[in-house]
Amino acid sequence: MTIREMRQSEYPLLESFLYEAIFIPVGVEPPPKSIICRPELQVYISGFGTNEHDIAFVADVDGKIVGAVWVRIMNDYGHVDDNTPSLAISLYKEYRGKGIGTALMKEMLTALKARGYKQVSLSVQKENYATKIYQKVGFQIIGENEEEYLMLKQLSD
Repeated sequence: MTIREMRQSEYPLLESFLYEAIFIPVGVEPPPKSIICRPELQVYISGFGTNEHDIAFVADVDGKIVGAVWVRIMNDYGHVDDNTPSLAISLYKEYRGKGIGTALMKEMLTALKARGYKQVSLSVQKENYATKIYQKVGFQIIGENEEEYLMLKQLSD
């Protein structure tokens, strides 16, 4: 597996990874792929790469991109302030549970720190097993509503 910066020509893959990032509880029917066209989800990918704060990495296994992590400063579910990028990450189902997501996240955290960001945020549904992974790499719950946690990771030493 190789983790590398996402190429501009690969940005359209973010649509697929955005859909994969939608948490679907056990026993719940997956939503139609068109759900990513909703404005509250488009904020994660629309015009990606046109903002200086847009950064993305991919996990490449034998020439196939199997996961992506990306950040941008946006008014999304994980918004904290206008200086804190929000993180999104997803892997194709068959590649989950193999440490790829953790490796992607660590690469992004290192890159953000190197670029001078002080913190990074995300939003995750309380039922999502990924909450434990986020906590393992240092994210802390700083807020919550009925369904989701707002998490923040400090990047300073």
